[in-house]
Amino acid sequence: MLVRLTYASRTLRKPDKKLVSSILATSQKNNAVRGVTGVLCFSDEVFLQVLEGGREEVCETYNAIVRDERHTRVQLLNFEEISERRFGGWTMGQVDTGRVNPSLLLKYAEKAVLNPFAVSGKVSLALLEELSDTASVVGRSI
Repeated sequence: MLVRLTYASRTLRKPDKKLVSSILATSQKNNAVRGVTGVLCFSDEVFLQVLEGGREEVCETYNAIVRDERHTRVQLLNFEEISERRFGGWTMGQVDTGRVNPSLLLKYAEKAVLNPFAVSGKVSLALLEELSDTASVVGRSI
């Protein structure tokens, strides 16, 4: 059974290239083995991520993220059974919202900033889907 999980978290400091590279490298390595796919979006101290795959593998991945000291204030935004993957092209793709047109962020929120804590999980997922559709997602594909 396939599931999709969307969550948001914060970091204790603004994500720099080293931190994001470390998270992506770990995700890509582990996800390839587990059959988990998804996208990580980041801005300032905020991460928004969607994970897709088997229920057990996605839950194990999420639980590891909750325990990861690089993340704080982890909040589950959405969890659903799915018939097909939406982000199946990436073991873990990435979006740096600093390179995204602010009007796209404003389409889904009150301000042109990434703040998944202020919107619903469905809105966060819609943003990630549009970022994927507009080729804003980069990173290692399967």
